[in-house]
Amino acid sequence: MSRSVRTRPGASGRALSEAYDTALLDLDGVVYAGGSAIVHAVESLAAAREGGMHLAYVTNNALRTPDTVAAHLTELGIPADAGDVITSAQAVARLIADQVPQGSRVLVVGGEGLRVALRERGLVPVESADDDPVAVVQGYGGPELPWGRFAEASYAVARGVPWFASNTDLTIPSGRGIAPGNGAAVEVVRIATGAEPQVAGKPLPPMHRETILRTGAERPLVVGDRLDTDIEGAFNGGVDSLLVLTGVTDGAQLLAAPPQHRPTYVDADLRGLLTGQPEVVEADGGFRCGGWTATAGGAEVSPGRARSGARGRLELDGDGAASDGLRALCAAAWTAAGDGVCELDGGKALARLGL
Repeated sequence: MSRSVRTRPGASGRALSEAYDTALLDLDGVVYAGGSAIVHAVESLAAAREGGMHLAYVTNNALRTPDTVAAHLTELGIPADAGDVITSAQAVARLIADQVPQGSRVLVVGGEGLRVALRERGLVPVESADDDPVAVVQGYGGPELPWGRFAEASYAVARGVPWFASNTDLTIPSGRGIAPGNGAAVEVVRIATGAEPQVAGKPLPPMHRETILRTGAERPLVVGDRLDTDIEGAFNGGVDSLLVLTGVTDGAQLLAAPPQHRPTYVDADLRGLLTGQPEVVEADGGFRCGGWTATAGGAEVSPGRARSGARGRLELDGDGAASDGLRALCAAAWTAAGDGVCELDGGKALARLGL
C-alpha cells in the first residue's frame, strides 16, 4: 500500500471519541501500569464510552486470558467483558490453526492466556518437545517462567517443528519500571536454534486482522504508547492512531520517528480522546501549534534536511500547553527528516516542555 509521508500531527475539529467509532486501546502503559490504572484513564474511558465510542482493549501481552484482563479492568473502574479484549495469544492461535489440522498438539512456552487461546481454536497444548508437537508457540510467561521452558522450545524447533511467537516486544512496562518482554525470551530460542518464528502480534497484520474480526470496527483509532508496535501496527493496517506519553515512548523518540512510527495524533494521556486535536500550521519559517512555534536550526525547514547526520537543533519559542509544543516540534522534525529519521538535537526544546 502506498502512503504519503506524514510530516506533522493531524488535526480534528471534533473530539476523537466522536470522530471514530472504536478505540483499539493498548493496555500496558496506556490504561494501566502494573496493577494500577494510569492517571486520568478511568474517567477518560468512561466519558468516551458514555459518548458512544466502543472501547476494545488490544494487547500484545499473551500471559492473561481475556476473562482475567476484563476482570482486572472492571476492578480498576473500567467495566469490560471478555469480548472487549483482544490478545496476541488469540492472534497467534488463529495463525497456527490456519496452518495445522484441528486437534494438533502445540508445545506452549508461556502462560494460561496462550493455552486458552489454543483450545478456543481446537488445538491441544502440550508441555514437552517429546509430546510430538506439530508447532511451538511462545508468548510472555511472566517473571516466574522457568528457564527449562526455553530448552523445550529449542529442542523442538531444532528438530524442524514450526515456531510461532505471539509478539516480539523486547520490553514490557511494570509498576516498578521497564522489564524484559516476550521479545527478549524469543531471542533466547533464536540464539539457541538460529531459527526465525512466525510472529502474530502488533505491528504485524495477523493482530490487526484478529482485532477487526473481533470488534467489527469501521472507523477505528489505535491508541498506544509504543511506536514500534501500536503506531507501526496502525500504519500497517492503514488506520489512524493516537500516541499517549504515559508508557515507554518519550519526546526524543517521537521526534526521531521514521514514517511508519509517526502517529496521527499526539497527547499526554487518554484525555486526548475527549478533545479535538489542534492544527499545526506553517508560520515564521517553522510550525506553530497553540502558543508555540518550532523551527529546525532556526532556519526554514525543508524536507530531508535533517537526514544523514545533518547538524543543527530543533528550536522552540512561545508558551502554552506542553502537548501543543510537542506537536509543533514533531512537525519541524518530521518535515526536516522527510522519509528518514531526524537527527537534529531536540533536547533543549523538549526540556522547555518538561519532556
